[in-house]
Amino acid sequence: MSMDLDQALRTTGAVRDFTDDPVPDAVVHRILDTARFAPSGGNRQGWRVVVVQDPDRRARLRDLYLDGWYRYLAIGAAGLVPWAPVTDRDAEARAVADAPAVAAAAVPGFAEHLHQVPVLLLLLADLRALAAVDRDHHRYTFAGGASVYPFAWSILLAAHDHDLAGVMTTMAVWTEDGVRDELGVPDHLAVAGLVALGHPRRRPTRLRRRGVEAFTTVDRFDGAPFTG
Repeated sequence: MSMDLDQALRTTGAVRDFTDDPVPDAVVHRILDTARFAPSGGNRQGWRVVVVQDPDRRARLRDLYLDGWYRYLAIGAAGLVPWAPVTDRDAEARAVADAPAVAAAAVPGFAEHLHQVPVLLLLLADLRALAAVDRDHHRYTFAGGASVYPFAWSILLAAHDHDLAGVMTTMAVWTEDGVRDELGVPDHLAVAGLVALGHPRRRPTRLRRRGVEAFTTVDRFDGAPFTG
């Protein structure tokens, strides 16, 4: 029996530690078959998925992933939000210079063992299908992602319903050219992220999030907190 939707939404946290138990292809297919009903602009469903199973390709994908991961850690260690659109670029560049040292000191975790994740899905966005209404804005654009990332979230919810867990990570976007070459991705598709799934060693049961009043106001950005 499927779990209550409210419970699923409150307990689907990011999980990066999995058992070695395999996930049958039939289950992965069922998860994708459910997730395909996610909303997208114009119902164009501008996503593609590559199920990465070949061990050698997985290993090379891990190596590409690690390049961005150690930069991410180095930037975060400097007290910055990694690659934030609004940030101190000079401080970020200085932090990135420390990435090799961060890599040398890193304790192996999810990133280093990415090739061993039971299910590894490369999520692609079809740039011909995205209604990116902020495409020509002077600032960083993100509206097009609204037609792709709900699909990723639906994958995680559908996986939860199969007693699986996982995480969606965009780290592979950093080395998009390498990922594109490795998996034969054509130019009109962009790397949107990786979805890792498996049987969780431990499922978080008490997720911590800010309360509604911390991010919701009435009528204006500086309006009174919305209390319901």
